[in-house]
Amino acid sequence: MIVLGIESTAHTFGAAIVNKKGQVLSDVRDIFTTTTGGMIPTQVAEHHTQVADSVITKAFADAKVNHVDLVVYSRGPGLAPCLHVGIAKAKEYAKSFGCDIIGANHPMAHLTSGLLFTEAQDPVMLYLSGANTQIIALEAGKYRVFGETEDVGLGNALDKFARTLGLGFPGGPQIEQLALQGKWIELPYTVKGMDVAFSGIITRVTQLAKKGVAKEDLCYSLQEVFFSMITEVTERAMAHLNKQEVLLIGGVAANKRLCSMLGTMCKARGATFFAVPMQYAGDNGAMIAWQGLLEYHAGRREKKLDIYPYERCDEIDVIWKSAKPPLSK
Repeated sequence: MIVLGIESTAHTFGAAIVNKKGQVLSDVRDIFTTTTGGMIPTQVAEHHTQVADSVITKAFADAKVNHVDLVVYSRGPGLAPCLHVGIAKAKEYAKSFGCDIIGANHPMAHLTSGLLFTEAQDPVMLYLSGANTQIIALEAGKYRVFGETEDVGLGNALDKFARTLGLGFPGGPQIEQLALQGKWIELPYTVKGMDVAFSGIITRVTQLAKKGVAKEDLCYSLQEVFFSMITEVTERAMAHLNKQEVLLIGGVAANKRLCSMLGTMCKARGATFFAVPMQYAGDNGAMIAWQGLLEYHAGRREKKLDIYPYERCDEIDVIWKSAKPPLSK
């Protein structure tokens, strides 16, 4: 079975072709960027519309296939104008091939592809992206959220401060580079039980930036505080759930300092740390294809083609037995 996955929840329009063994035959993306400001949904959707056909065409060319058996689109959560672009293209290609179409939950796709691309078996999953900051684990038939942000996602918090510094979008990678040259300054630390909050800390570093504090010091300290908070609540989840693995997924998984802190924590506990390969850390069509294939193989068929901009992964029933390939059919 050959599957086309289409990702369009936020800044990335991606298309990938995957087979039933979990082999990624192609993975093509075009990412909306800007030198000033952030993401304006209508502008991002316009970007997706402009690049969609060329991205999908290249995915087929790279995979060396001219037909698929299933089309999967990211149904949410995400920016509604961007989601509409993805579902429209998915319908178009499914009709042209005369094949089935199914929607996939974006965060769930990150979770199952994290298992696909690593050796993790039963981890505490740390999902960090632009809009998402959640600590998730599979318990009693569902991926349940054991901790999350009370305000903005970690990636968006970093991007917000990057805009203050005039770094453009996405700002996380540039903050990471500036942090390498910085030194520690005192910042607030906001952990509330199993949850975290970033907005007040962003307000404080913004105030300090306006007072002329070196941007390198602010970036370094901001990363140290944010990542320490995340590491603390992740370790608490491991202790509560008695799990010996951590799997870092989502775009922020590309940050080397975060991976280092989580790796140190796991080593101290005698646990194992996994991070999704950098190639698949960000949003991509391969994870959408794989999630749709898992659900389709388990018998799910789409009763209503639609988008769900606010759908959470803990609303999804885990009807598939395993996220590991190969599938039996």
